[in-house]
Amino acid sequence: MKLLVTGGAGFIGSEFVRQAVRYGIDTVVVDKLTYAGDLERLKEVEDKITFYKCDINNREFLEDIFKREKPTAVIHWAAESHVDRSILDASPFIEANVRGTQTLLDVSKDNDVELFINIATDEVYGELGEEGQFFETTPLNPNSPYSVSKASADMLGRAYFRTYGLPVVTVRPSNNYGYWQYPEKLIPVVILKALNNEPIPVYGTGQNVREWLFVSDCADAVFSILEKGKPGEVYNVGSGEERRNIEVVKAILSLLNKPEGLITFVKDRPGHDFRYSLNTEKIEREIGWKVKVKFEEGIEKTVKWYIENIDWVNRKLDYLKFYWQKVYS
Repeated sequence: MKLLVTGGAGFIGSEFVRQAVRYGIDTVVVDKLTYAGDLERLKEVEDKITFYKCDINNREFLEDIFKREKPTAVIHWAAESHVDRSILDASPFIEANVRGTQTLLDVSKDNDVELFINIATDEVYGELGEEGQFFETTPLNPNSPYSVSKASADMLGRAYFRTYGLPVVTVRPSNNYGYWQYPEKLIPVVILKALNNEPIPVYGTGQNVREWLFVSDCADAVFSILEKGKPGEVYNVGSGEERRNIEVVKAILSLLNKPEGLITFVKDRPGHDFRYSLNTEKIEREIGWKVKVKFEEGIEKTVKWYIENIDWVNRKLDYLKFYWQKVYS
């Protein structure tokens, strides 16, 4: 088996690549290396993978890579992924997530790929109230430019299965957290600002609920789907670990022994979804996968990792401060 992994220098994609190397799988990584991509994430496996810096919209280069490497399966992680950025400017999300996915699907079809795993998100479903769950059959109802772009990519994959017979499996994970996450998402932002004793911005009153999935569990689930998943099927990948945003912030502050007085409530995000929750009975029943890392264990490991790797975060501070000013002002 040879895997072609898009977005393999990103947060979740790099965890998947590191696991693939540990399993001894021949792995080709394709990554554009935007602000969120970083080869440092792959340093420990750099001599065991083949890497191409490539925009997945560059069809000519992508076709050359496929012909040269002849991958058995494609694992498509590459995406613009941050809701706040999509609200500021939706264009890169349409370009990367919709056009890029369509280009990758076309090249995969033309090169007779045996399996295409299309990574979506729980946000394609829209939002829930205090009760209920999303099933794989729940109609898609995305609310942000980001989630609309991911829903489009999701539907494109399923259309290529139905229309062209490309063996596409769709995976919809919940919110990931863990090592190497770029500090624009909630958990690393809170850790970094708390370590620097800076005000911690929390949207609205912090009551929005997310389901938190440790990054190693997400990658592990995709390997299980790679082995046992059926083309044309959709699989939710969740943890059952739901937390209100304010609870997540307070848990981090407690681990760092920092005061809750650092919390600063800011104007809510436009169109902010209240709650996501995935039903995972299908992947448990058909694939035999279950989550391993509980939130309390995962958040402690995450906080420890950021403390031990603060130099990596600090190298991005100038850009981050400019970005935070745009988002939270």
